[in-house]
Amino acid sequence: MVKFSRPAPWQTVPSSSPRKSFVGANECAARRRVLGRQLVEHDLDALVVSSGPNVRYLTGYTGSNGLAVLLPDRTMFFTDPRYRIQAAQEVDCSVRVVSGPMLPHVAQYLRRIKSRRIGFEKSHMTVEAHQTLKDALPMRSSLEPVVGWIERQRAVKSHQEISAIRRSVELNSQAYEQTAKHIRPGMRESELAAELDYRMRRQGAEGPAFETIVAAGARTALPHARPTSATLRGGALVLVDMGAMLDGYASDMTRMLFLGRPGTRVKRAYHAVLEAQLAAIDAVHGGVRAQAVDRAARRVLAGHGLAREFVHSTGHGLGLEIHEPPRIGKKEKTPLLSGMTITIEPGVYLEGFGGIRIEDTVAVTDNGCEVLTPTSKELRIL
Repeated sequence: MVKFSRPAPWQTVPSSSPRKSFVGANECAARRRVLGRQLVEHDLDALVVSSGPNVRYLTGYTGSNGLAVLLPDRTMFFTDPRYRIQAAQEVDCSVRVVSGPMLPHVAQYLRRIKSRRIGFEKSHMTVEAHQTLKDALPMRSSLEPVVGWIERQRAVKSHQEISAIRRSVELNSQAYEQTAKHIRPGMRESELAAELDYRMRRQGAEGPAFETIVAAGARTALPHARPTSATLRGGALVLVDMGAMLDGYASDMTRMLFLGRPGTRVKRAYHAVLEAQLAAIDAVHGGVRAQAVDRAARRVLAGHGLAREFVHSTGHGLGLEIHEPPRIGKKEKTPLLSGMTITIEPGVYLEGFGGIRIEDTVAVTDNGCEVLTPTSKELRIL
């Protein structure tokens, strides 16, 4: 008889199967080495990484329950028995499969290796988790808050990551083009959103990167409108803001449509936003401060008398998450670096009339940027 047994607590699982992630093991290891050096510089013995995207970035793990303990010279990954096989296939560092809550096992591991100053992700660890870990550690150990270390590293993408984002962007645009051919008066906003999501998945996406935004008529003046049962009517604007997740990486695009023949006010507002978006794109290059890109868009809209109707930032970073550093806003002094992927999305919102937003995903280069979004920015007339 063949006996099957589940791994005991503290069992280390060898990473013997081929990794399924497109990011190579060497890249994950290089990322961890950067953080390992930061641990030494800040006199920390370990860093407990609990944020899902950060865990994926450092280990390649794509499951829903995992935690990494980073040391200056090695990393231990913790998960539960449900993910034993998956972790062996994806994770390129040591893996321990534990039963029950993970934090007591993490604390036991930290005690065994005599860690005293232990970093934790202040922006991601809950108060309850912090207290659980603190109570399980010896009195001589201290928990030290760490903010933004991994996120700042994630902000500059590798060539592999930019290729993944480009594929996500192209898939997203294909789903939009396929769906746009079937948009007609009488469709519900929710029906159009569902069709966009369906087309994404048909193209191979893991799903939408965020809840797809579809708004029609006066509702386009709501920057983050949720699709409703309202119908698309002739003589009205339609706003579509959509993004796909592919290989773990997000894309983001906003396009405008008009059902019928647009009037002069719509045309003027649209061309003002388009001019602002192109000006912001033209301002992007390695070394420029994020606020300068935002300023370029606002300057154009101010010239059209629409500055007060632009109520959000000009863009944001994206990657493993739909919103990542850097933020492209009025007061953001962060310099853009070659390899960052950001959105450029100025908009104007006029209550009772409607809103217009145009958004592309772009990759920052030393001398400018590459617009990854292939979809035409012209107002689409249906």
